[in-house]
Amino acid sequence: MHLRTTNPIESVFATVRHRTVRTKGALSATTAKLMVFKLVMAAAKTWRRLKGENQLPKLISGVKFIDGVQSTEAVSQTVA
Repeated sequence: MHLRTTNPIESVFATVRHRTVRTKGALSATTAKLMVFKLVMAAAKTWRRLKGENQLPKLISGVKFIDGVQSTEAVSQTVA
């Protein structure tokens, strides 16, 4: 039994793991690669686009966001 996950990498390989376990012993190295490729392509059809993908360049460049809103003020920290 495998737990469901929202991690995109794990969810892709969950599909591959599910299908390759059922055909155990019937795969050569070449057919295994082809089968994994086709399974990943089929799984990609159900992927959802990230919300806020247009904000990724800002995030990478180091712009700070607070609760999903771009922060223009410097956040001050209090010392205990």
